[in-house]
Formats: sequence, C-alpha cells, structure tokens
Amino acid sequence: MADSQGDADAVEVDVDEVLDGAGFDPESSVLTRRQAEVLALRERGTRQADIAALLGTSRANVSSVEASARENVEKASETVAFAEALAAPVRVEVESGADLYDVPRRVFGACDEADVKVNHTAPGLMNLVSEEAGTAVQGRQVVDPILVGVTTGGAVRVRRSE
Repeated sequence: MADSQGDADAVEVDVDEVLDGAGFDPESSVLTRRQAEVLALRERGTRQADIAALLGTSRANVSSVEASARENVEKASETVAFAEALAAPVRVEVESGADLYDVPRRVFGACDEADVKVNHTAPGLMNLVSEEAGTAVQGRQVVDPILVGVTTGGAVRVRRSE
C-alpha cells in the first residue's frame, strides 16, 4: 500500500458485513465470493492496490477478478432483460427504417389492447427506447430491428431483435 491512511481506509470496510447486508448468497449468485468482495470494496471507493493488500494478493489479480465480476454482472443483467422480454405481455417489434416518433403510438396501442399501463410519457418512451437500443437507433431512425417489451407493471424493456 502507498501509505498508512490507505491501510486504514481498506481495513475500515467489513466486507462480510457489506455482503451480508446486501444479501449476497454464493449459492444463488453468478459471482464468486471473491468477485463479490472485490466489487463491494471497489463500490466503496477502495483502490485496487489496497484491496490486494487486504486480500493478500496482487493488484493485477484484483483487476482481473473485478473485470470478471463486472462481466458476470453484465451477463446476468442481459439474461434478466431477455427473460423479461420473453415474459412481457406486450411486445412490439419495430422494424429497421421505422421512425422513432411512431414507437410510442405503437407501444401505447399494444398496451391498451393488453390492458397494461406504461410508466412513461411519449417523449420519455422515445428517449428510453433511443438510449436502450444503442446503435440500433440513430437520431429518429431505427436502423436495426428492436423489440420493445412492456411488463405487467408497466416497465419498458428494449432489446435488439436480430
């Protein structure tokens, strides 16, 4: 570690308490305990070098564990989004070439038919679709097909459909 203050900061965090408080269960998590420990410390601002000293490993190992943990979290998030899209009672396919301004009308219409309330206004929905679709939407143009799903609770999920 660089200095004694870095040591004190790293030791002040009780990783077990943080993991228990967040409900970490190694049996049902996509993260290993070590990955969860590293993420818990990093989310509290602890430097990788301090984590390495605390865990008795190298900074390079901590970096690798953190990268793997973040990749696993991203994959888990993608899996949840996929499952939500499959289970959503409202699914609107938006083809390439469509105008983003037409999406709210189509989504609201499908939601009315399914008796599902959307948790967004038309401008908010367009913004959400544009952000979540990434490069599939450029300006007002849908350039790659997307799927807009709406859950029974009104949450909107956007996925590329190719």
